[in-house]
Amino acid sequence: MENILLSNTVILGSGISGISAGYHLQKKKIPVVIYEKDNDWGGLCGFFTIKGFRFDRFVHFSFVKDPYILNCFETSSSLYAHPTVAYNYYHGVWLKHPAINNLFPLSSDEKAKIIADFVQRPQKNVSEIQNYDEWLRVQNGNYFAEHFPFAYTRKYWGQEPRNMETKWIGIRIRSASLDEVLKGAFEEQKQNFNYTDFMMYPKKGGFRSILNLCRKGLDIRFNKKAIRIDTDQKIVFFEDKTSVPYNRLISSLPLPEIVKMLPDCPQNISEAADKLHWTCGYQVSLGFHRPDVAKHLWFYIYDEDILTARVYSPNLKSPDNVPTGCSSLQAEIFFDCKAPLLSAETVLQNTVEKLKQVCHFDDSDIVLKDIRFEPYANITFTHGIYENRAIIIDYLKSRGIDVIGRFGQWDYLWSYQAFETGMNV
Repeated sequence: MENILLSNTVILGSGISGISAGYHLQKKKIPVVIYEKDNDWGGLCGFFTIKGFRFDRFVHFSFVKDPYILNCFETSSSLYAHPTVAYNYYHGVWLKHPAINNLFPLSSDEKAKIIADFVQRPQKNVSEIQNYDEWLRVQNGNYFAEHFPFAYTRKYWGQEPRNMETKWIGIRIRSASLDEVLKGAFEEQKQNFNYTDFMMYPKKGGFRSILNLCRKGLDIRFNKKAIRIDTDQKIVFFEDKTSVPYNRLISSLPLPEIVKMLPDCPQNISEAADKLHWTCGYQVSLGFHRPDVAKHLWFYIYDEDILTARVYSPNLKSPDNVPTGCSSLQAEIFFDCKAPLLSAETVLQNTVEKLKQVCHFDDSDIVLKDIRFEPYANITFTHGIYENRAIIIDYLKSRGIDVIGRFGQWDYLWSYQAFETGMNV
């Protein structure tokens, strides 16, 4: 066993929630050690560099307003505050986001179909809506729902909208009025219809730099992949054949993974974990020796022949992410966890060839191409998620395991919300 005091708290995972938990426990003079399966800290907030190009592991911004959390982030790193201006790519046409408020670039025929269906959209009370399919039709009308968010749902969530519930939506998707739709169809809109006016990103060091203050002084042990937990003896066993005793255990690991680590786990707990859905995903990262390939900070793609769901520009997030005179793009391609995966070669080829058409570059502009796979990207809100999540978390609590973060609490958490779960634990 590792040399560790029994009074220590053990945290599994050094992502944003694990770093936050460790920092706030140490502020209270509580000994804590973090165990991380990778060889660096940050989890999905981490980054990798190739040829001087920095890419985050999946794409992050922050729009935190809580004064305490904002101060932690700003003390860690000087931040850009980018205006929240995103775009949508739809059959060769660029529309500002959200698309329903910005129909102006579309043809008159397509705008007429969208508006006619919007006016005649189904009328239902929220209590009558059974799934995301119905919600989208009630909000947008059939034509827009079927051509825009239905297509995007298949690409981003790996699900048909009817398979998803709706409590997760909250402020993430704005409902448009008829006046707004009509104005957006007749002329370009200057108004920002997004749920926040700004997106913050560190000026240097990638997104995880917002955690520099909290990371400082933490004891993080790397290359420590947990494979078994004995909650009776309070011991965590690792893949490298070491183990560590604990007094308190805090986990940011995905619920399906930690359930597998518990010997003699009751059948109903394993069954609940099997019913959970999430997306896994590829990140295709491209570097260019031209400074002007990236035109938008980020954009969404609705065309289903293009595997990519959304694209961000690391160099527009911060010029520190690329060598001088260069630009970069990072595309995200998602799959349901239980669906067949396309090969990395197929995904990379489709992404590069399609983005050539979308972003107007050619092979001679490309300095680097990289593709990486992440087994956990987003929680998917299929029917039954809340019941199954509660069954698992209640059981973990009964075994003395506290859960934090997006995958530990199995929720759609933005970065500052994941940080908050670590703070609250």
